[in-house]
Amino acid sequence: MTTTLSERISQSAFDGSRLRVVLLLDLHDGAQKQFLEAYEHMRNQVASIPGHISDQLCQSIENPSQWLITSEWESAPPFLAWVNSEEHVATVQPLHSCVRDTRSLRFSVLRETGKGFEAVPDPLKGGLQTSPRLGDGVVRHALTFTVKPGTEDIVAKLLADYESPRSRVDDHTRLRRTSLFMHGNRVVRAVEVEGDLMAALRHVSRQPEIRAVEEAINPYLEQDRDLADPDSARMFFTRAALPTVHHVSAGRHAPESLQRHAVFYQAKEGCGMALARLLAGHDEEAADDTGSPIDSSTIFQRDDVVVRLLEASGPLDAQPAQALGIHGPDKAARLARLLDGEANAVPATDQDAARFLARSEMRLITDRRAADS
Repeated sequence: MTTTLSERISQSAFDGSRLRVVLLLDLHDGAQKQFLEAYEHMRNQVASIPGHISDQLCQSIENPSQWLITSEWESAPPFLAWVNSEEHVATVQPLHSCVRDTRSLRFSVLRETGKGFEAVPDPLKGGLQTSPRLGDGVVRHALTFTVKPGTEDIVAKLLADYESPRSRVDDHTRLRRTSLFMHGNRVVRAVEVEGDLMAALRHVSRQPEIRAVEEAINPYLEQDRDLADPDSARMFFTRAALPTVHHVSAGRHAPESLQRHAVFYQAKEGCGMALARLLAGHDEEAADDTGSPIDSSTIFQRDDVVVRLLEASGPLDAQPAQALGIHGPDKAARLARLLDGEANAVPATDQDAARFLARSEMRLITDRRAADS
């Protein structure tokens, strides 16, 4: 049977275009006054964040419990730095008791018009996305958390030994693939979803077999949580979110011929976004290199934690510089300046790069595809 290879796809938070964020909210009955007070506080906080341009609060004319918050940002990186910060967690906390359900959507601005004519973009407010991106209908997201040192093997066994939930969520959403990795005492769970990411995450969290695993690992987590308490669970998963900031796929190889790997990078304080941007630039170049073993790369970043999920046509240590994202002039030195602590030694030779890769590659715990993927 001949497998049809896919076209190159790319999505990125680093294209420099303006960002429109849309937050859909469904309020509890009688919570409007409390919500407006909380929103005013949040609005004043957000207005001082570098990169923020404007926001609007809207209420449905058909259903008064449905609200909409839109905001515009100069580009995606300042928004991501804000939304993933502890300051943001504290700022939105008062909203939680008002809101029954939320959904967040993020868009690059591709075109805009003024009144009867095409608007001239303001150079101080960021650019427009130059052309539409080609996607594959898959949403990629990750969660990360740490466990108590010394419990890594116990947690790995618990996370590996579970029954997969059914992949179909509803008529429009399907859980496509879940991969679990560990690096030291850090766990990363990467998921791929066709359709609505939040619907898929809620679906998974409600499955008895998944809840049993989550309860079983609770005693080993460094950050306490109570899944029976909605606020505790919400705070845990908010802090655990590890968003995708870049994805590129060359589509040169049949999916069944590829092996999945993950590489962990600990950035210096405040350097996580710069490190993710450096790796994204490397992977865009690698996607055009027919000699590269890397067929696709997904970069997840939150604060100073960066994880690079790779699909490769062979073992990573065959070309360690490509696997680390340092193939090319000065990339190793630039990476070293962004890494934290002892990890920032420059891998000057292939042997150095291989040792660096051995320290950085994450251990695969489980990788599960939907039966029909």
